[in-house]
Amino acid sequence: MPLLAVQRLTKTFGDNVAVDGVSLAIESGGVVGLIGSNGAGKTTLVNLISGLFRADSGSVTFDGRDITHLSVNERIRAGIARSFQLVNLFDQMSVLDNVALTVFSRERKTGDMLRPAEGDGAVRDEALAVLRQFGLHAKADTLANELAQGERKLLDVAVACALRPRLLFLDEPTSGVSTREKAPIMDIVTSIVRSGAITAVIIEHDMDVVFRYSDRIVAMHQGRILADGTPDAIRANDEVAMTLLGEHVHQ
Repeated sequence: MPLLAVQRLTKTFGDNVAVDGVSLAIESGGVVGLIGSNGAGKTTLVNLISGLFRADSGSVTFDGRDITHLSVNERIRAGIARSFQLVNLFDQMSVLDNVALTVFSRERKTGDMLRPAEGDGAVRDEALAVLRQFGLHAKADTLANELAQGERKLLDVAVACALRPRLLFLDEPTSGVSTREKAPIMDIVTSIVRSGAITAVIIEHDMDVVFRYSDRIVAMHQGRILADGTPDAIRANDEVAMTLLGEHVHQ
């Protein structure tokens, strides 16, 4: 049984069919790259799966449970989390408190929401452990808005991982960072994903990142799945090469 099963999922916005009857199954473990030109439906599909949008039709099953009509928070509790292309952090809180606040929320604890790490030793310890995984523990007391862009990206993923997800969507994890920062960021993220029994789906425009780090690639075009297979199979697919932003992926 797949971890995630999407059946004939459809979403329209006026006359625009953003997701057009998509069916997709994702097994536990590994990294799936989700690619396509702007407007292909990638982010809308993820929004439907994570609950930010409601589907017009179709179903979403997670770990054998129909979650089609669950709220975002209910899906998070079920084990689905995501990071965003535009980093979504509490900039006036410390790096540590950004992660600690997520732990507090996950455990449904009450306390000082402005300084969540101060009053609960267990929460603080877990938040520090998460930061250590991402190489951010030395910046624990730094305000989030003082981090470099690459560090902010890592913190955003760390916050998502603090939810202890089984399925993690990463939206453009290397956007806005320099070329030399991309590999270190992805090395850390994929290492944590693979060691933590997390299944990751990465929405990414950088083909070098996609082909280097994905075990499987799903290509979308005009709201539908154009191709689905291993990086080698996608690399050899002429239709994908001609369709994706006019880019040739036979490299």
